[in-house]
Amino acid sequence: MLVGKRSLGATVLIMALGACAPKPLPQRQFYFPPSGSGLAVPPRQPLPPPAPPAATSPGAYQGLGVESIPPEVLRLYAASPLTPDVSRRIQAMLDLRSPAAGTPSPDGKKLYFAWSITGTPQIFRLDGPMGFPTQLTGGEDPTQLVAVTPDGKWLVVSRDRNGEENPGLYLLSPDGGPLKEIQHKSKVQTQLQYVSSDSSYLYYRANDVTADSYAIYRYDVGTGKASKVFGEAGIWSVADVRSAGKGKPDVLLLEKSVGSNMAEIYEYDLGAPQLKPVIGQNEREDYVASYGAGQEILVLTPKLGEYRRLYSVDGGKLKPITPELTHDVSSFRTDRQKKRILYATNEGGYTRSFALEAKSKKPIKLANIPTGDHVTFGASSPDAAVTALVVDSGSEPPQSYLYTWEGNKLTKWHKPATPEIDMKGVVRSTLESYPARDGTKIPMFVRRPNGCAPAGAVFGKACPVIVSFHGGPEGQAVAGFSTRAQLFVDAGFIYAEPNVRGSDGYGKSWIHADDGAKREAVLTDIEDASNFIRTNWKVAGVSPKVGVYGGSYGGYSTLVAMSLFAGAYDVGVSVVGISNLLTFLENTAPYRRILRMSEYGDPEKDRAVLERLSPTTHVDKVKAPLMLLQGATDPRVPVGEALQFYEALYKKGIPTELIIFPDEGHGFQKRPNQVLGMGHTIRFFQEHLK
Repeated sequence: MLVGKRSLGATVLIMALGACAPKPLPQRQFYFPPSGSGLAVPPRQPLPPPAPPAATSPGAYQGLGVESIPPEVLRLYAASPLTPDVSRRIQAMLDLRSPAAGTPSPDGKKLYFAWSITGTPQIFRLDGPMGFPTQLTGGEDPTQLVAVTPDGKWLVVSRDRNGEENPGLYLLSPDGGPLKEIQHKSKVQTQLQYVSSDSSYLYYRANDVTADSYAIYRYDVGTGKASKVFGEAGIWSVADVRSAGKGKPDVLLLEKSVGSNMAEIYEYDLGAPQLKPVIGQNEREDYVASYGAGQEILVLTPKLGEYRRLYSVDGGKLKPITPELTHDVSSFRTDRQKKRILYATNEGGYTRSFALEAKSKKPIKLANIPTGDHVTFGASSPDAAVTALVVDSGSEPPQSYLYTWEGNKLTKWHKPATPEIDMKGVVRSTLESYPARDGTKIPMFVRRPNGCAPAGAVFGKACPVIVSFHGGPEGQAVAGFSTRAQLFVDAGFIYAEPNVRGSDGYGKSWIHADDGAKREAVLTDIEDASNFIRTNWKVAGVSPKVGVYGGSYGGYSTLVAMSLFAGAYDVGVSVVGISNLLTFLENTAPYRRILRMSEYGDPEKDRAVLERLSPTTHVDKVKAPLMLLQGATDPRVPVGEALQFYEALYKKGIPTELIIFPDEGHGFQKRPNQVLGMGHTIRFFQEHLK
């Protein structure tokens, strides 16, 4: 079982899934642009003359999801087609793909994994190393492999629809065939938590009682029936399960999320149902947990220092397992047999992996493992004989292996697809930094096209720069291969990714530096990035043009850069960005509201600060071109966030474009939409930065 940081950043893929039932919008007219405005409007749907927009203020819209906006609005803001040459370039780069690490079969002779080669993630099977994969699932709904039962008879599958983040849970034969539904309900998240060692039952969680709480269910694989075993209010998940033996009740190790990167750990004996506190109660501290060897409970936490460290816990007391480091232990795994503890460290955006004997805690020497920007262990076989391993060299898509512990044998099972691409042109990231106005050193990963004149050169022309802010805000820009970054580099842009204060991976003080009202003091890191680039990356004495880009919280950062710090950036593109912290908190999914309030602030107690930090408050300052991209089914950042900001900008006469994808949520998963989204993004930057 993998446990680690809970961050929702762009590179950390622990999916926070689900949404509440959207409320219908009050009667409200949107400011439709006239013909020739430059907005990508399909000509097939003539619309009535525009009406004045509604006031952009908290409460100006209600609800979330595709049902919260009129169909004519979706038609109006649909993406226009790209020219064939642009589309081909994007398509070719998106063909650079590698499969997920995968899960080995119990005998280690097969590997099951997800791959997006069909356009959306689907599940495949390999019957031997470097063979031709067999596709097991299909269609346009993203499908993920979440477990293989220890007896090898079933794959446990998660499937979402239209980016709604309300996945269903299914069983699938390893030979393929139709999915067998465990549960898939509208507006409900159903997520696997644990599969029993005898493969007879599994646990899942679902917010099907109330939208802001998760009950725990036990599903009998043989009968197909589920029963609720835990239903106390709260955002609960099963961290691990201890079985007392056949016919005896399990003990659940439960995690209750009480805020962003804040959790309490409990044990719950199904034979004597009562919560037993383990650690974290009323602390609002970061804990993730798993069972170790014997009766041991392992926890990953920064409780006793600046960085996350792995401990065993007994009676609330922490005993360190991993060495004291000047960086985080970012995640850890225990195999089903509890033979080994596999853990990873985050060393400034680079991942290193290590192994310990579970009982003695002695280090296990790893041999024959390639080096790279990221070396990460995946799932192990039920007998712990083999473990999946992924290596990201930084210059090509990640490669997957199986590591056989006896003999330290490493076998490559599949390789990435790189059709019609000269991989010699891939630019690796370099770790650089810039000073904030108070002198704080801000880390920043940078990729420079080979043809760009170096900073300070006497001759030549400065290449335009795109500063990309990650999501989260507790995410982290990291090293490694990135198709998106390479698309910008190939288009002639220097691509810079700062890890401003509030990012994960740099210690407890750094990640909490922007909590609530403290955000006001560090938002200036956004403006300081541009100021540094304009001053220090000159060529022939001329500063480069600088654009800003980001998704989710990175989209919020983009809107802040263009409004609160107007003039710092020459153009911006915001993807699923928050435009008003108050309307966001009022309309996001209930479970999200609970977790996000610890990060942004309470809408009642901190209302004045939230208003000051909202881009809509500063919309009159915007003077540079801006594009907004949004998924209509987004359960995290409601589509109204993009609409209200677009209306205000269009009314001001700022060159503004809005594209809404009706069948996407918090980001774009379907291949055609990825092409359109990235194609229009690069087009917009080229129009205004070159």
